Amino acid sequence: MNNPAAPPSLLPANRRIVLSGEDALRILREIEFLLMSLNNIGRHYYPDGDDDGADAERRAQYCAETTRFIDAQQATTRLALMRRILSAQFDTTLGDDEMDDIERAVAALPLWRVPGQ
Repeated sequence: MNNPAAPPSLLPANRRIVLSGEDALRILREIEFLLMSLNNIGRHYYPDGDDDGADAERRAQYCAETTRFIDAQQATTRLALMRRILSAQFDTTLGDDEMDDIERAVAALPLWRVPGQ
């Protein structure tokens, strides 16, 4: 699993972020729903936990069901909600690099790109 380095520095106001219990539970419920649902899909299609020996048909079914779940359950909308709740707690004052702490922390993430580009 990729473990990006922590940002080099944070504004003092961002060194400690406080969430309400309601917000923390809302985020945890969304994470649990997505994580456990995707885990259940994986266990259904790969009950032995090994996808190396999976035939092409089972792999295609797994991919189709995973995509269907992500789309039908609006996974990206749910993730955006979690990001919005967490981000709201940060001081977004720009640093010398014209970025705030969040922008700086995510700037170098290895995001998906079109293959071959």
